[in-house]
Amino acid sequence: MMKAYIDAATKENPGPSGAGLLIVSDNLHKQISLPLAIMSNHQAEFYAFYELLTYLIQHHYTNETIFVYSDSKILVQTVDKNYTNNENFQEIFQKIQALLANFSLLILQWIPESKNKGADQLAKQGLQKALRQ
Repeated sequence: MMKAYIDAATKENPGPSGAGLLIVSDNLHKQISLPLAIMSNHQAEFYAFYELLTYLIQHHYTNETIFVYSDSKILVQTVDKNYTNNENFQEIFQKIQALLANFSLLILQWIPESKNKGADQLAKQGLQKALRQ
């Protein structure tokens, strides 16, 4: 079983953004901070999830039971419903849907911000990288 925590940070809204991924299992503790393009905070949350899925696929973690935790209600609700009518998320959500097909069991759950401090710190580091670009 694997747990992953994801978060995004944005300066202004929209503005430069960063993503934080914290991945934990018995034999793995991976901390990833990524710069993202200029986007809204909600869009950045979707991109953080996309980056996580991409990482998991590239490292062959698709057959594990994976619990993903995010403090973005809009991301979790969109994935749960498997639908969005928001044009701002349409393109990235289609990419997410395509990647999700690779996983045998991946569960995305909402958690409060207070329980997502590790991913939040990594997202802020990703934002700092974006600001330096």
